[in-house]
Amino acid sequence: MSLSRRTNEREQLDLFRALPGDLAPRDAQDLMAYPFFSLAKSKRLTPIDFKAGTIVIRVEAVPEHGMATIWDADVLIWAASQIVEARDLGLKPSRLMAATPYEILSFIGRGVSARDYDRLKAALDRLQSTTVATSIRQPNERRMHRFSWINEWKERADAHGRPLGLELIVPDWFYAAVLDDALVLTIDRAYFRLTGGLERWLYRVVRKHGGRQQHGWSFDVAYLHVKSGSLSPLKHFAYDLRDIVRRQTLPGYRLTIEQPPDAPERLTFAPIDPAALASLEQRGTSRAGDKL
Repeated sequence: MSLSRRTNEREQLDLFRALPGDLAPRDAQDLMAYPFFSLAKSKRLTPIDFKAGTIVIRVEAVPEHGMATIWDADVLIWAASQIVEARDLGLKPSRLMAATPYEILSFIGRGVSARDYDRLKAALDRLQSTTVATSIRQPNERRMHRFSWINEWKERADAHGRPLGLELIVPDWFYAAVLDDALVLTIDRAYFRLTGGLERWLYRVVRKHGGRQQHGWSFDVAYLHVKSGSLSPLKHFAYDLRDIVRRQTLPGYRLTIEQPPDAPERLTFAPIDPAALASLEQRGTSRAGDKL
């Protein structure tokens, strides 16, 4: 994007100052359902290529920063939570958002040391440099929407050089999804305490597809492997999946591995307490939310 285009975009957007308080974490369902992020903490440069029916996704990274990770996506959960909260309060949200690093890091359950600030800035760099092309929410499956997770970001300072926080611009594709009730879900704050990339991804898939399905949902393990975009071989992926099932680390859901006769291995999941899940959804929004 050229400098003049970035300047024009900034001038056309109203600045939205992040809201204070303990907001309910919200996630965009498209980001929960499909492979958009690296699940590894090591730098990933191999693109993600995914196709299922009319859905096409390609995610590409640059050598300098590597692909945005599922931990970096916490910044987008923070942004979605701010946008939805502002809308529900009758305020005017914007794609141009301002906050302090402390506000973002505190919301996503991170430390607030200088090292944590540096990690946040590295995450913003990966989100800005990772490019996505997808047919999701395009009127014609042959049309692709291309964007980065953050159009631009900058550190702000006063006339004396004292830091004032950060400004960032989220892409229209993401912003439009977040403003649509049917495309947003409230997630459990315990999600931020999940340390593994696969278990974080799995929680988002389970939350998206489990929803209000009282009797649960299931996926073929081999299809889950493809859906994850993971570079891990299927054998290793299945081993790691069984380990997560053994430890039962996903908040609000019980997972089981089933081996039907003459059929592929499947992961089955269901809410531990459907009433508690309904309470989570009610806390997160005053409008209809979990439309699957």
